[in-house]
Amino acid sequence: MNRSLIVKILGIILLIESFFMIPSLAISLYMQDGSSIGFIITIILLIIVGALTRFIETKHRTLAPADGLVIVTYAWILVSIFGSLPLIIDMNMSFPDAFFEIVSGFTTTGASVINNIESFPKSVVLWRSITHWIGGMGILVFTVSLLPKLGVGGFQIFKRESPGPVKGKIEAKTSDTAKKLYIIYVVITILLFLCLKFFGMDVFDALVHTLGVVGTGGFSSKNTSIMGYSTPIIFTMSFFMIVCGNNFSIYYSLYRRRFNEIIKNEELRLYLFITIAAILLISVDLYLKGVASPFISFRDATFQVTSIESTSGFVSTDYDLWPSFSKYILFVLMFIGSCAGSTAGGLKVIRIVVLFKSIKREIKRVIHPRAILPISLNGRILSEELVQGINGFFGIYMIVFVFSVGLITLSGEDLITSMSSVVTMLSNVGPGFASVGPTKNFYYFNDFFKIYFAFLMLLGRLEFFTVLAIFSRKRYFKEKVLK
Repeated sequence: MNRSLIVKILGIILLIESFFMIPSLAISLYMQDGSSIGFIITIILLIIVGALTRFIETKHRTLAPADGLVIVTYAWILVSIFGSLPLIIDMNMSFPDAFFEIVSGFTTTGASVINNIESFPKSVVLWRSITHWIGGMGILVFTVSLLPKLGVGGFQIFKRESPGPVKGKIEAKTSDTAKKLYIIYVVITILLFLCLKFFGMDVFDALVHTLGVVGTGGFSSKNTSIMGYSTPIIFTMSFFMIVCGNNFSIYYSLYRRRFNEIIKNEELRLYLFITIAAILLISVDLYLKGVASPFISFRDATFQVTSIESTSGFVSTDYDLWPSFSKYILFVLMFIGSCAGSTAGGLKVIRIVVLFKSIKREIKRVIHPRAILPISLNGRILSEELVQGINGFFGIYMIVFVFSVGLITLSGEDLITSMSSVVTMLSNVGPGFASVGPTKNFYYFNDFFKIYFAFLMLLGRLEFFTVLAIFSRKRYFKEKVLK
C-alpha cells in the first residue's frame, strides 16, 4: 500500500474542500451574518493539514486497487468531518447533528435534522447546498482531473468513487474523462439556474435549488421545500431531475452525435419507461381517488416521481397523504433510483436490467442445463465476474436493509418509518414515510441512530463494497500495482 501517496492525495482533497468553502465565507462577510468565524477556522485548518501533506515524499507514483479503496473511503469521511465544523462552531450544533447534516449533503441524500432552515444564515444554507454539488459528481472525480500534474494516474480512484457497476470512460485518459464530465455538469448547472431565475426565483433560492437538483440532493432554502412555488418552476425542476438522473456519458454521446449509441442504450430506455409509467399510474390513482384535479394530479405525480427516482428528495406536496398505491410506487422507486454514471443514488437501473436478464437466463438453464448463455448489455457481452458482482450487490443491499430495519424497530419506531428511513438512507433519497415523511425530518432520533444513518448514507453513496472492503483482511494481501 502506497501510504505516502494516499496521504498526499487526501491532502489535495482537503485543499479542494477549503476552496469550495470560500463562497459561503464571502457571503457571510458581505452580509455580516455572524457565521464567518466557523468558515475561517475550518478553511485555515484545511489549508494547514493539506499543505503539510505536500512535504511528504513519495517513492512511487502509482496506485493499487487497495489504495483507491482507502482514498475514497477516508476522503468522504474526512471532508464530512471538516465540513461539519462551521455548523458546530457557528450554529452550536452537536457533532452527531452536524455530521449527519453534512454527510447527508455530500452523499446527496438531503435528509435533515434542522427544523427551521429559514432561520439559518444564508452562508450556512449555501454551504449545505454546495456539499450537494460537490458530492453529486464527486470531489474525487474533480481531484482525478488534477492528478496527472503530480504524475499520478487516477483510474483506481475514479473506478471506486464513480457510482454504478460499469465504470466506463468517455476518453482514453481518466483525467480527460473527469474533465469532460465536469464540463457537462457545469453546463447543466448554469442552464438550470438561468431557467429558475427566468421563472421567478430570486438569485439565492435559484442557486440553492440548482445545486440541489444537479447534485440530486434535495436541500432547500425553504422549510416547505418546493411547496408554494409556481407550476413552471415545478415542471422545470422535474425535467432537470430526469436529466441529472441519467448517465452523464449519454450527453457526451449526444454532443459527439453518436445517436445510435443513445437509441440502443438499454438502461436509458428502461429508465424513461419507469419514469413515464410511474407518473401515469400515480396521476390516474390520485385523480380516481379524488385527491386532486387531472392537471394537479399529473403535476404533483411528475414532480414526486422524478424527485424520488432521481433520489433528489425535493417535495412539492405531502405525498404521505396520498393513496397507498401511489405511496407504494414511490417506495419502489426509492429502491431503484436512477442510472449508473449519474449523480443519483439507489440500486441503479442498469443493475435492474442485468438482474432481469440473469433471471431469464436461469429459467432457460432449467430447460437447457448445458447451454452457454452469456448476458449482453447494449450489444456487448458482460463478464461473469461483473454479473456476479451485480448479484452480490443486491445481496449485500438486502442484508444491510433487513438488519438496519430490525435495529431501527428496536428504538420503538413503527415498521413503515423504519423501512422507509433505512431505504432512504441507503439509496440517498432524503425523505421517507410516516415519522420521516416529507413534512418531517430525522431530528428526533438519538445520537446513536444519527451516526448510524450517516454510516448508511456513506455505504449507499460508495455502493457498499468500497467501504466494506476496507475492513477486510484481504486488503493487506500484496496486489499488483497498475502501471
